[in-house]
Amino acid sequence: MNTELLKMIPVLPSANIARDVSWYKEQAGFEAWFFDDMYAVLYRENLVIHLQWHAGTESDPLNGGSVIRIAVKEIEPLFNEFVQRGTVSADSFKRGTPWETNEFGFFDLNRNAVFIMEDI
Repeated sequence: MNTELLKMIPVLPSANIARDVSWYKEQAGFEAWFFDDMYAVLYRENLVIHLQWHAGTESDPLNGGSVIRIAVKEIEPLFNEFVQRGTVSADSFKRGTPWETNEFGFFDLNRNAVFIMEDI
């Protein structure tokens, strides 16, 4: 079976997740599907925006670049391809995240994070 590429999802920095979830609901009509202090998933029809905590510090998860998420169907063949390419290690696959995905990720040469994910 082959992996089917479905959509690309921007991950935007946020200094205050709860504040920004409220803003996106009130000002842009997005609903939160999931959020905590560090991360949010917002939907409006077929549009998806993710927010990730960003403080500009050394421990900041967004320190160094941007983030994108690529949604796929049947993630494991693509994961195996990226392991064979040496892009990711065999133990980097995250199965059953709290936000109900299977996923893996890597950084490009400019420290942009690329996450490949499938909904479960």
